[in-house]
Amino acid sequence: MDLHVTFPALLELRELSLFVLRLVVAIVFGASGYYHLRDPVGRAKSVELSPAGTRGLGLAEVLGSAGLVTGILIQPAAIGLILVGLGAIAKKAFAWHIGFWGEKASGWHYDLMLLAMNLVILGSAGGRWVVPVP
Repeated sequence: MDLHVTFPALLELRELSLFVLRLVVAIVFGASGYYHLRDPVGRAKSVELSPAGTRGLGLAEVLGSAGLVTGILIQPAAIGLILVGLGAIAKKAFAWHIGFWGEKASGWHYDLMLLAMNLVILGSAGGRWVVPVP
């Protein structure tokens, strides 16, 4: 008995789904990176990094987001954002001792979801909807 059921018509949405996934992840990391770059001193206090480290983090997030949106160097971009996610999880879990759910939705479950989303992007190379490079 085959319990593997698919809806073939929905498979037509594969490329759109991967593109939407890329956009959502890019919006989250891009916005975070923008705020890190806009106010590195203020953000450095909240994430407990130096202002220079916060600028570097912001730059990594913005560049990674650009890679996801365009599809240019998408796998290195996804790897970079996975590393950012691992850093966020490590900071929350081991330095700040915040649990999976945290208090008032500040746990590392959110970071883990973004990490998994980037893993899908990495493994699929983000799909076929990319900016063509000559």
